Amino acid sequence: MSDLEVAETPIEGMHVLNLPVHGDDRGWFKENWQREKMVDLGLPDFGPVQQNMSFNQAVGVTRGIHAEPWDKLVSVGVGRVFGAWVDLRPGNGFGTVFTTEITPGTAVYVPRRVGNAFQTLEADTLYSYLVNDHWNAAAKSEYTFVNLADPELDIAWPISLDQATVSEADRTHPNLADVTPMAPRRTLVIGDTGQLARALHEAYVGDDSVEFLSRERLDLADPASIEALNLRGVDAVINAAAYTSVDSADTPEGRGQAWAVNATGVAHLARKAAEASATLVHVSSDYVFDGSKDGAYTEDDLLCPLGVYGQSKAAGDLAVSAVPRHYIVRTSWVVGAGSNFVATMASLAGKGISPSVVDDQMGRLTSTAIIAAAIRHLLDVRPAYGAYNVTGGGEPSTWCGIAQVVFERCGRSADDVSPVSTAEYAAGKSQAPRPTNSVLDNAKIAATGFVAEPHLSAIDAILSD
Repeated sequence: MSDLEVAETPIEGMHVLNLPVHGDDRGWFKENWQREKMVDLGLPDFGPVQQNMSFNQAVGVTRGIHAEPWDKLVSVGVGRVFGAWVDLRPGNGFGTVFTTEITPGTAVYVPRRVGNAFQTLEADTLYSYLVNDHWNAAAKSEYTFVNLADPELDIAWPISLDQATVSEADRTHPNLADVTPMAPRRTLVIGDTGQLARALHEAYVGDDSVEFLSRERLDLADPASIEALNLRGVDAVINAAAYTSVDSADTPEGRGQAWAVNATGVAHLARKAAEASATLVHVSSDYVFDGSKDGAYTEDDLLCPLGVYGQSKAAGDLAVSAVPRHYIVRTSWVVGAGSNFVATMASLAGKGISPSVVDDQMGRLTSTAIIAAAIRHLLDVRPAYGAYNVTGGGEPSTWCGIAQVVFERCGRSADDVSPVSTAEYAAGKSQAPRPTNSVLDNAKIAATGFVAEPHLSAIDAILSD
């Protein structure tokens, strides 16, 4: 008996597993799928929902190279097969071939859109595969095929195909040169015209697999709209929509709207994503904290929001955290195309106005371009699921300090911006509470290879526009 091992193959994302088989005079036992152990060894947590079996009576039964819209783990219960796989995804790996023999002590993880075929080497072979989507007749139209005998693939079948049992359909599939690479699963972005959605448009420019949903197509405040959302063939959902009016959220009318969009709507969306085994990316806020911590907030700090906006965002975070595949992107002091703090300060500077700006709240600016790039990074790299802080880098500042930098860049003196406390600024106004410390620790996402620019660089980007 050997140890459980997971090995890579020449096909990206495909793994061969060596399975320990425990045997005695009664027979044998093996763990064909053991999520905890296998994921720890590098196998994707692919979430199987259906098991299929293929019984093959004769030696030489050969089943054609089919690429399907789901991931699978293939193995045999009894007998032996020769397995062959062809990468049918677009990119440099298109056409890459891998072959190996599968016995009861072997399993192979096959990513979606990689063609899978096998040939039986023993009679009465039982071939098994776990898949992470439910088969239906409509799914067959999404398959991609390639010919078993294509000389370009040069697969060394142990039993000659002219002596093997092969279906007529499998004999007539096209050669690789005539195969269109299998399209990737879609990514849906909820939101189309907001600041973050516009940045995501730029981050995914030219990528036809990304679809943006306007509020007319999906309204987070409308449970029926979310229920009607079809996530078949969707790999990831990016929630770029939110109720963001912090002060209005603390009014009787705004309170219900904030909860409908940021909490209830997100909870319905989380359920839909979980049912479809889709990855849900949700953008969160520093407002889920009360700002009382001495030092930067990490992803593991307890949620403790002050006002209704922060409370509704925290509730949405909790709903998303229950989705098996999720990324919570927590950010702060967001600025992007259109109305934002930097643009407002630049406008005041240009008009000769000398404002008073809050000087007892600490944080970092985060451009929507940085958030969009971080989201794409997470979906491309697929680090461990969970929450990730994403803000601009560098030393934190206050709102007043940022305003002073803007004034200087606009040719005004920093002294033209006067510091004022939050209490003084809010006097006589109807203003929701704000955290005094909005500094988020970016170390976790930096460890995955994403490092943001210094937060004050967002000023130059906005002023140049």
